[in-house]
Amino acid sequence: MATNGDKTASSDEFWLFGYGSLIWKPPPHFDQRIPGWVNGYVRRFWQPRPPRHTRSPRARRHPDRALVLGQPGGRARLRPGQGVGVAYRIEADRVAEVKDYLDIREINGYTIHYTPFHPADGSAGPIRTLVYIGTPDNDQFTGPQDPQALAEHIYRSEGPSGLNRDYLLSLEKALDGLSPESGDTHITDLSNRVREIQASDAKGPAHTEPASHEFRKVSSIDEQEETEKPQ
Repeated sequence: MATNGDKTASSDEFWLFGYGSLIWKPPPHFDQRIPGWVNGYVRRFWQPRPPRHTRSPRARRHPDRALVLGQPGGRARLRPGQGVGVAYRIEADRVAEVKDYLDIREINGYTIHYTPFHPADGSAGPIRTLVYIGTPDNDQFTGPQDPQALAEHIYRSEGPSGLNRDYLLSLEKALDGLSPESGDTHITDLSNRVREIQASDAKGPAHTEPASHEFRKVSSIDEQEETEKPQ
């Protein structure tokens, strides 16, 4: 599989935008991988992941949070890094196979959209990419939450792929590795909160259960991001 090369896009090509685990766990059968961004979306842990595909009792009791790319609406301000990710061009004779694979991997609670993707190096684009986003009309969607409560939940939770905090920290690392400007302030804030919780646990008695998983929903992205600012 190639990671770069000729980035000239044609209308009959199939491109996929990855903003979460697809950054470091790419889809099969791609022949180009390009860092860049899409406009008008925020990256958020707005959706619980159904625990039915895991045998872990802990994961069933405390399902992890899944990442979505959502549209903030209202007058919410988009911060740097919120729409950063990677576009993959899928080999032409493998498109149907990869779409089937993605439907299994991504479709639960997500909606398929197409959006312009802008390569970070400016060599091509915009490129029409498929993206799976979370929308308020699905049963799993939660929307904005208090970030400290969310960090507590992520730290204590587990999903089919392992610990939720490992996913979060892997995402932070993957975003930072794309370019010096690709870090997402929301992901960094959550990661810092999780590291603080982990450090606190290391100093005191081990905690095996969260104190509470009741979230305080905030009313907007602006309110949520205000609580993320360092005090």
